[in-house]
Amino acid sequence: MNRRRQVSSDPTALKPGDVELEMGVPIPGVIVPQDCWTRTALKQLPSEGPLKFEDLFQRSAPTAIDIGCGNGRFTISSAVRRPDWDHLGVDILPAVIRYATRRGNQRALNNVRFAVCDGWRLLSDLIPDASVDEFHIYHPQPYFSADDVSKRMLHPQFLVLLHQRLKATGKIFLQTDRKAYWQYIQKSFRSLFEWTEQTEPWSEDPWGRSRREMLSQQQGLAIFRGVASKRNSLTNEEASSIAESMAPPAFAVQGSRRRRQ
Repeated sequence: MNRRRQVSSDPTALKPGDVELEMGVPIPGVIVPQDCWTRTALKQLPSEGPLKFEDLFQRSAPTAIDIGCGNGRFTISSAVRRPDWDHLGVDILPAVIRYATRRGNQRALNNVRFAVCDGWRLLSDLIPDASVDEFHIYHPQPYFSADDVSKRMLHPQFLVLLHQRLKATGKIFLQTDRKAYWQYIQKSFRSLFEWTEQTEPWSEDPWGRSRREMLSQQQGLAIFRGVASKRNSLTNEEASSIAESMAPPAFAVQGSRRRRQ
């Protein structure tokens, strides 16, 4: 019988058979004995791309990439739920990647890799065109200071990279708790993708796909969700031309959160 203990900040306390709780919500997957752990850390990225998913996972499978994966809640959940998919989670913060990596190892997951990497480098240098089935971007850093707005990831040129790297049937899953960012996301993504707003929580993760989402729900913040599907009628050149006429994400955002992505 599985014992349940709440260990939101110290996964090292888990024992085989435990189910880990974070903010009272289980992180999918049962902890296995240490001699069965896998190695999910991608410690060295190629100095020159691209990443070869078939070499990385030793098989050919659909691929989902979580940009700004944080402590790995969604990536782990999806990998447990979809063993026939491969998953890559990246974040620029080494501390959260250490948590994510340990969680993947403890659950003996072979279909997950985690790496310290920013979204721009990942898409610009490491991911081939038409190679990704899903991108997941949850709560991208809005950067509240006017001096930092140029750091916002979802710039029109980044959207072009997403469009190029997706397979023909590919999708992007997006979420934020900042209305101004959401308004920009809706308008900009509609220029390059088919767009569907998700008005309810994700059915597979009703309690939240990320720690950020769970915290936002506790604070009573509205969560905005949507899915973008690749518009295959656009060539790379046409997508780039459209992006050149789009406004950058220079909107004002209220708040003072410091989480980076």
